[in-house]
Amino acid sequence: MLQHLHIQNYALISRLDMNFEGGFSVLTGETGAGKSIILGALNLVMGGRADTKAITDGEDKCIIEAEFDECIVRRELYSNGKSRSFVDDSVVTLAELKTLAARLIDIHSQHANLLLENDDFQLSIVDAMAGNTAERETYTACYEAYLETQKALRDLQALARRTQADADYIAFRYKTLDDASLTEGEMAELEEEQFRLSHAEEIRGALDTAVNALNGEEGSVLDLLRICNLSTAAPELQERLDSAEIELRDIANEANRLAERTEFDPERLTQVEERLSLLNDLLRKYNATDEAELIQIRDDLQRQNDQIGSFDIDIARLQKELDAKTKDLTKAAIALHKTREAVRKPISKQLVDDLTRLGIAHAQIDIAITNTDDFTPLGKDDVQFMFAANLNQSLRRVSEVASGGEISRIMLCIKALIASKNGLPTIIFDEIDTGVSGEIASQMGNIMQQMAQSRQIIAITHLPQIAAKGDTQYLVYKADTDTRTETHIRRLTEEERVNQIATMLSGKHPTPAAMENARQLLACTIQ
Repeated sequence: MLQHLHIQNYALISRLDMNFEGGFSVLTGETGAGKSIILGALNLVMGGRADTKAITDGEDKCIIEAEFDECIVRRELYSNGKSRSFVDDSVVTLAELKTLAARLIDIHSQHANLLLENDDFQLSIVDAMAGNTAERETYTACYEAYLETQKALRDLQALARRTQADADYIAFRYKTLDDASLTEGEMAELEEEQFRLSHAEEIRGALDTAVNALNGEEGSVLDLLRICNLSTAAPELQERLDSAEIELRDIANEANRLAERTEFDPERLTQVEERLSLLNDLLRKYNATDEAELIQIRDDLQRQNDQIGSFDIDIARLQKELDAKTKDLTKAAIALHKTREAVRKPISKQLVDDLTRLGIAHAQIDIAITNTDDFTPLGKDDVQFMFAANLNQSLRRVSEVASGGEISRIMLCIKALIASKNGLPTIIFDEIDTGVSGEIASQMGNIMQQMAQSRQIIAITHLPQIAAKGDTQYLVYKADTDTRTETHIRRLTEEERVNQIATMLSGKHPTPAAMENARQLLACTIQ
């Protein structure tokens, strides 16, 4: 229940504090006095859209605080466009605030009647009365699984189509690289071999020269080393000379073997150059820097090739999975439909009964529930409230045939119906009595009185018949200061209520008859 409302620097309100009672409270006042401002402040603190224009001129921020039985909610709006939300002085996100607000209060604004044109709203009424939370949760889980599998299948089918179109090209590119028998590091080896083959004669000559210098017949290095004998004069140096002789002899033998193997082989040179040319062509063609990149490209193409062959299998698997998900979803949709169908007639009957009380003597209401072609997030049902106000009149959509006054009455009956199910602690009606007067207004007041027996009802009204039904009445009014006009609110005493209701009946200067009529209205009980 809403216990207290604090408003500071909001529109025409510098500071306002008001305590609310349980039961049925009414807010009255002249047009333009500021009733809608108070409602706007409530909308803001419960997570509504923030508009810096709402901040009182010359102020940096406004503060709205609402105290409920369960918690205290506060919203601060700053002139720079930023806002902060609090629950029991702890900062919360706007989404968290809205979620909490939905469990605390329902504000029926003047524009809420337009909801009757919304198919989802009509469906929500049926679901609220059906109490089918478990069935809706089951359906939602099945629906999400269905959509996920459906998307996976569509994506795979699209990929298969795109890939299949390029299948021949992919196969050709893969074969080109596969036939090349690529080996990482091969180009470096081939380039080294190419150098040796193309400079074979130079290399052979250099090796022969080295062999002759080391081990020739006349005056070779080894010959000179052999005739040196320093074992007596310098034994350590002789050891080094012996060691050098062994090493040089080994070098001479290796150089001789290399010289014998080094021959100009034009055929092999041609093979090497052709291989290098092929590898360089592949590098350019595939925009690669080395054999490793070419090998990676080849492997990727192989995977694509393999994938093309597995598309049919994977698509068949996903299709089978989707068929199973569709079966589960259909089952959940049928279960959800049954819950809605079970309350269709009881809802229609209750609404007709209530509308009859509200002066639509020949009201007819039927809730048409038809199957949609496709699954939707809310099931496979299309719900339409069908209405006729007169005998022998065909039923049509409420939004098409109902007058403003009839829509107001229908919405009140719907709110009363839903309230009996959802246990929401506070409901606020902003001029739900639009388009009605007299006895009908009185009956609407009776319905709100009845609703207030189990929850807090707050109604903004211009009709004395409804104002008189309230347990508590508040007057919203404007007062001028030296610098500005401000909105105020105060709770009326019983005598002040008589005067206010009389004013609502006959104008600013109520007659004795109007005063007596006001007393009679206040004395009336629910019929």
